[in-house]
Amino acid sequence: MNIAIVGLGLMGGSLAKSLKKLDFVNTIVGSDHNETHRQEAIELGLVDKIVDFDEVKNYDVIFLAIPVDGVIAALKNLTDVKENTTIIDLGSTKAKIISAVPPKIRKNFVAAHPMTGTENFGPKAAIDDLYKDKVVVLCNLEKSGETQADVAKKIFKALEMKKYFMSAKSHDRHAAFISHMPHAISYSLANTVMHQENKHNILALAAGGFRSMSRLAKSSANMWEDIFRQNKENLLEAIELFEDELKLLKEHIRNEEWDKVHKNIESGNRLHDILD
Repeated sequence: MNIAIVGLGLMGGSLAKSLKKLDFVNTIVGSDHNETHRQEAIELGLVDKIVDFDEVKNYDVIFLAIPVDGVIAALKNLTDVKENTTIIDLGSTKAKIISAVPPKIRKNFVAAHPMTGTENFGPKAAIDDLYKDKVVVLCNLEKSGETQADVAKKIFKALEMKKYFMSAKSHDRHAAFISHMPHAISYSLANTVMHQENKHNILALAAGGFRSMSRLAKSSANMWEDIFRQNKENLLEAIELFEDELKLLKEHIRNEEWDKVHKNIESGNRLHDILD
């Protein structure tokens, strides 16, 4: 199996590192519009060589590890791939991508979202086993060709990922609450502190809790602007419901209703009965 990866940042670079370990993968090439990323990917040995975007059409599997708007644009230029080619996108939103797939290559296309990542980006952020033991959501797989669905499942199984299947609409709503809203909150938290505190106080006083909550604020502005735009309605609903919860806690504190504050905290504690 010969594989091309479009986008050589954290997701694409880490994918390349993992794919290199699979015995059924022969060649891995990369494509990226960023010259620095291309050079770093070769220097780090992430891919065997760099190719122009038009050349990725010659490979058995094409991974699109680029922002959502880039995925949509790329698909429009992949309408002449071979019948058995598999195109897999790794975008964080799914509904608008799926609706934008040219009908001619809908069978070639598999919509996937690996629920993994870090706050870092670029080829130097690529790490081993980023995908291992993580969830990958496959959306509207019944619309993909049988060959393409089998190829995607084979690869994600070999990467030791846990596969979940759902509609793009359901995925985007779940992702808004579990992934996209936390990023929005982290950016807002970082901006709030930056607007109220000088850098010396931040450096002196920022402890583990603040660092944990603000970690996501390091994430790429280009990528997350794209995600917020593509999942706008679901994200707005998630933010509004979060605001309701924060307002409720705020009122309990304002009114010195400490028993209600305690119950609110205990209710939040229960999340980790699920996660831990």
